[in-house]
Amino acid sequence: MPAATIAIIVVVAVVVLVISAMAMTRHRLQQRFGPEYDRVVGEKRGQFRAAAELARRERRVQRLRIRPLTAAARAAYTVEWRTTQEGFVDQPEHAVIEGRELVAMVMKERGYPAEDPDQIAADLSVAHASTLEHYRTAQQISAAAERGDASTEDLRQALIHLRAVFGELLGKPEAPQPEAAGPQAAGRGAIGRDATVPRELPDAGPRVPDGAEPRLPEDDAVSPAEDREADGAQTPEPQEQLWRPVRVPPARISEEQEAP
Repeated sequence: MPAATIAIIVVVAVVVLVISAMAMTRHRLQQRFGPEYDRVVGEKRGQFRAAAELARRERRVQRLRIRPLTAAARAAYTVEWRTTQEGFVDQPEHAVIEGRELVAMVMKERGYPAEDPDQIAADLSVAHASTLEHYRTAQQISAAAERGDASTEDLRQALIHLRAVFGELLGKPEAPQPEAAGPQAAGRGAIGRDATVPRELPDAGPRVPDGAEPRLPEDDAVSPAEDREADGAQTPEPQEQLWRPVRVPPARISEEQEAP
């Protein structure tokens, strides 16, 4: 086979491998970043630059060591958000400002820097891409409110978008840990390995020796006749005998027994 042909085959194989790797990378990034992937591709004007940018974001978030909130922190932030939401009726602009501050506070406690709005969006895109558009929309409405161009309905929508981001950052409560195995964990009617057995059991009556017939206590013994008299029942009529006495043949009776 000529060297030129081998070179062409090698080049084609490399191109196929590169295209396959790009397709796999694009699929992975689309799965993780969602619509943010297409936005970055358009912003960077190419898939290579977009992939490099998104990979940079992933490395940055990994270095931040993001941590979940504790149960106490989740409960406290939930109460604060409820108070902010209730105050929207009287002061809608102030409620939106407080909502943005709560989102920033939760991000900081989880380990995200929350000073630069653009950097916040980039960091959120790594693990919370589903709420990224909510964050951007809330930022746009807040900017319009600062210029005096936002209506009360706009502010209400901003608070709704912030609530979506806030709930995503709070995370779900941890599942309760299973209790340690013990007498109750062994199930009803079962005794665990560490179960405490009482020293004395309730008296179950006299023990019956092996091989002997069980006998009832004498005080509890009642004859059939006494039982019928106690119940007021009459003695039933004797039933027809199901047996007949055996008669000895006359020939076998001795002479002393014969009548004179």
